[in-house]
Amino acid sequence: MRILDRHRCTRIVHKALAVVRPQFRLNFHHGVHGVPHWSRVWFHGRHLAESVDVDPAILAWFAYLHDSRRHNDHRDPLHGTRAADFALQLRRERVITELDDADFERLCEAMRLHSDGHVEGDAAVRACWDADRLDLWRVGIEPEPHRLCTHHARKGEVLERANRMAEASWR
Repeated sequence: MRILDRHRCTRIVHKALAVVRPQFRLNFHHGVHGVPHWSRVWFHGRHLAESVDVDPAILAWFAYLHDSRRHNDHRDPLHGTRAADFALQLRRERVITELDDADFERLCEAMRLHSDGHVEGDAAVRACWDADRLDLWRVGIEPEPHRLCTHHARKGEVLERANRMAEASWR
């Protein structure tokens, strides 16, 4: 089982926020696709990375990049593709250095497809998708266990905790 390196992941979160903030078009601090959402996705991602034994660095980058190129808070079907393109740019600029080539490709795949409803794929990709889906209650959608990809995310206590965290963001 991989051990979460908190210092490594904290550095990733700080780097991600530093590159995302200047170019983010929506409400950074209070929007449904801003920092509060990304922080909850990272919270869920840490637990999912451990449960499916994948590098938490993939989940950290996913949490803070997957919605970073949204044009609006509503229907924006190309935002995942734009996020993956942004990740490619960050890789070329040597910002994303923590992932080997295979894990970087998993990150890009997870971002490209994260809002398409898929449930099959590599363990890291499925963990990314579930980390995001566990925060659907923030927009009034209760995550349905059969639409989640991992056993861990389908657990009743995980879903209840995720919904409580998202509901707390309404207050």
